[in-house]
Amino acid sequence: MDIKKYEAMAKLDLPETERLSLSERAASLVKEFSVLESIDTNAVEPLVTVLDIQSSLRDDLVIKTISREELLSNAPDQHDGFFRIPKALV
Repeated sequence: MDIKKYEAMAKLDLPETERLSLSERAASLVKEFSVLESIDTNAVEPLVTVLDIQSSLRDDLVIKTISREELLSNAPDQHDGFFRIPKALV
């Protein structure tokens, strides 16, 4: 496995011995994980989590509390139902 591309991305300058060592370890990892490619996952539903837990959060409920007109009634300046503010230059 060619480590030079990753070495350049990480802005490293590794000695050749370490480059060879990392290359061998990376190739070994790729070989180990290649076994996963042979597993047929077409009928498996994607998971968000592997843990068997339910969300302890409440469901989101949409509740209209104030109308747009009420909200904008105290705005110093508005246009087409939106607040109008002075331009800010950075």
